[in-house]
Amino acid sequence: MDDEIRILHVDDEADFADLSAVFLEREDGRFAVETATHVSEGLNRLAEREFDCIISDYEMPDTNGIEFLETVREDDPNLPFILFTGKGSEEVASDAISADVTDYLQKEPGTEQYAILANRVANAVERRRTERQRQSQLQAIEAAHEGICILDETGRFIFVNEAYADLYEYEPETLIGEHWEYTYPDEEVEFVYETILPAVSTNGYWQGETTGLRADGTTFLERHTVAGTEYDGLVCAVRDISEEKERAQQLEDLIGFRDAVIDSANIWINVLDAEGNVVIWNEAAEEISGYSAHDVVGHGKIWEWLYPDESYRTEILGHVSEILAGEKAVEEFETTITTKDGDERIISWNQNLILSDDQLEGAVAIARDVTEHKKRKQQLERFASIVSHDLRNPVNVASLRLELAREECDSDHFDAIAQALNRMDTLIDDLLGLTREGESLFEPKAVDVVETVRDCWRNVVTKNARLEVTAGCVIKADESRFKQLVENLVRNAVEHGGDGVTITVGELDGGFYVEDDGPGIPSDELDAVLETGYSTSEDGIGLGLSIVKRIAAAHDWEIDVTPGSDGGARFEFTGVEFVQ
Repeated sequence: MDDEIRILHVDDEADFADLSAVFLEREDGRFAVETATHVSEGLNRLAEREFDCIISDYEMPDTNGIEFLETVREDDPNLPFILFTGKGSEEVASDAISADVTDYLQKEPGTEQYAILANRVANAVERRRTERQRQSQLQAIEAAHEGICILDETGRFIFVNEAYADLYEYEPETLIGEHWEYTYPDEEVEFVYETILPAVSTNGYWQGETTGLRADGTTFLERHTVAGTEYDGLVCAVRDISEEKERAQQLEDLIGFRDAVIDSANIWINVLDAEGNVVIWNEAAEEISGYSAHDVVGHGKIWEWLYPDESYRTEILGHVSEILAGEKAVEEFETTITTKDGDERIISWNQNLILSDDQLEGAVAIARDVTEHKKRKQQLERFASIVSHDLRNPVNVASLRLELAREECDSDHFDAIAQALNRMDTLIDDLLGLTREGESLFEPKAVDVVETVRDCWRNVVTKNARLEVTAGCVIKADESRFKQLVENLVRNAVEHGGDGVTITVGELDGGFYVEDDGPGIPSDELDAVLETGYSTSEDGIGLGLSIVKRIAAAHDWEIDVTPGSDGGARFEFTGVEFVQ
């Protein structure tokens, strides 16, 4: 527990120590008491773990309580130490005080003493925890890069950190005791009294820009936050924004040029000066990276954000430095950035130097987000591998076997087999073409849904499945691709829908649907079923439904996977163009 108070009780009388532990833990549920019968054992416990308070007897065989206290104080001057002893004398009390004991309590008969002891332990621990927290806060304030000061109720400095003193070019001790007016020009003092202090009194805080006065009489523009304290004092945080304002002015001077040329571009454009600092950052760069021009212009921090891995960042910046130094001319290169939202994107860069009279002025970079293109390329490569090997070989074997079978006997089924194999061969050729040329193979025309679906049904092994077609529409689609889409959906329904599954193809507003009455798809997997590699079968390759998704995308159709009306799976396609 966060509020647990760990106590070490050292007393050579084990029974008394154990009994004391019981009563103390009864008095305060936060207490966890450990006991030791020798000082040496107590010191070992202190070396092994941390305690919030020590309770010790005075008279013990190996070392007395005062000597134990002195040893503890060598390592921890502030650890609460309560002398709980049956030997009460002014001499012992005096020695305990000299050794910086936290409290002194004489053992008494009865149990009432444990309430007193518990109260003193709790108070001592709370005081120490409060002091440690205060010291921690002061250390954090002292280490802060932002200037921070604390004023008393009269407006005089009672604390300033190094950063605050450095802003005004004083030593911290010089400011202590001075009034805040000491660090502001006369005209700013009036603004503080008329605007800032009334706002703090009403709202509890004020934030804005003020002008600071340095020790040498010069001034600077500062971002100033002032907040009230419960003791009627003030806490002030100050940051020099002079350079930031200068950068903002530079950015403002470039607004006309940026608005007319750069911001109109739909690709990432940024410009670096000769030191590698960003001077121009367009809207497309902001949209892709998540960082605005205000975040990045005027410094090179953006590279730490885009490339958080230090070794990778060093590699990239070394590459850029070679370009800026004119040692390396690069037409195009790729990096992986981390956006402000934490996403990783693959960026293709084209960087060129900016020269004026052969003098290096900086560099301009034009970039494109090629993440989706890379993913698509990987998918196409996977498709090509599957099509060229895993599908083509079995089809060739089946075709040869069919020819041999025709020589040995005659059957009405051979023509149907040949038709199916030809259809598979066509699909393979189409898929290979798709991987080579993307979506350019699509040639939309009028396609009768009923006729096409029934043709597809004959090309799929449907077992005991049943087909119902209620869609009597004609749509504009690439016939071969549409057949492939339907066949994949039918095959998926037959494979996963169970014996006797019914598959329905129907019309809906703006499109059509394919639905089955099988067991359906778990709700937490509805979004995943269309992704490449998704499969519930151990020997499945997870390609069928991802092909459905690609074909729909190529037609600019929206696809939605939902539970079917009878509990199965339903695939809805909208954005479909109907032919009258």
